Amino acid sequence: MENRITKLFGIQYPIIQAGMIWCSGWELAAAVSNAGCLGIIGAGSMYPDVLREHIQKCKNATSKPFAINLPLLYPDIEKHVEIIIEEGVKIVFTSAGNPMTWTAKLKEHGITVVHVIANVKFALKCEEAGVDAIVAEGFEAGGHNGKEETTTLCLIPMIKQAVKIPVIAAGGIATGRAMLACMALGAEGVQIGSRFAASLESSAHENFKQRIVETKEGGTQLSLKKLVPVRLIKNEFFQQINEAEERGAPRHELAEILGRARAKKGMFEGDMVEGELEIGQIAGLISDVLPAGKIVENIIEEYKSAQAELAHLTL
Repeated sequence: MENRITKLFGIQYPIIQAGMIWCSGWELAAAVSNAGCLGIIGAGSMYPDVLREHIQKCKNATSKPFAINLPLLYPDIEKHVEIIIEEGVKIVFTSAGNPMTWTAKLKEHGITVVHVIANVKFALKCEEAGVDAIVAEGFEAGGHNGKEETTTLCLIPMIKQAVKIPVIAAGGIATGRAMLACMALGAEGVQIGSRFAASLESSAHENFKQRIVETKEGGTQLSLKKLVPVRLIKNEFFQQINEAEERGAPRHELAEILGRARAKKGMFEGDMVEGELEIGQIAGLISDVLPAGKIVENIIEEYKSAQAELAHLTL
């Protein structure tokens, strides 16, 4: 399989593992890259020295390309950028901010830059900023989400129509059939989060992995819309937030309930009651925890099978 995305990253399959906070350490990134896809280290939950350690361990664990996900709202972002440059990382996915801020600096050092967006307006800003590709993330995705609540099925063709650079689909993708559907809509690659969060190599706590497997249809919901929209599993913490939102609680009260380090408490430390559990709607289709390499193998096999099935459909 070869297209602009596989050529851009130097990978075999146009599958990108999302840079999820508390789930995407060096072990997962290396395993996905070794399987012929693009693994990503999620820097959003890492102190600068921790990021450097993960980059170095990933370089020792794979000779294949890997990337860093860099949320632009991170308070020590200058240090992160310095480390990325010093360590010779070749690919960076930026998110949660203006792509104009760091794209030029990164590209000056020969780094391929991809930015994550959720609407056409910011897709156009990405192209203007000079990024090499876009991740278009639909409403189904876990974690932080677009305020427009546009689904992947609608978002991908809208973005594809608006820009000339390659589009990577994200949100609600965990299978080969979903990957093929996104390619049919005009995407040239897919970014997958939830399915890789429930992998053996994921740095998430075992309690969280098991909760992903147990989550059924309707088990997640977009929350905290007055702060930053985020899709969460419906646990006790979610219910507390939901009750506050339903009675019209102001932003400061919601921020007080959220507090600090809720995501770490849930996804990394395993507190399934008081922790913030970020995962996508597709969790309802995930029934097991598998090695990352096996996940990739299953996706590719199903993609090819579905492709063959569709070849028999004629009008």
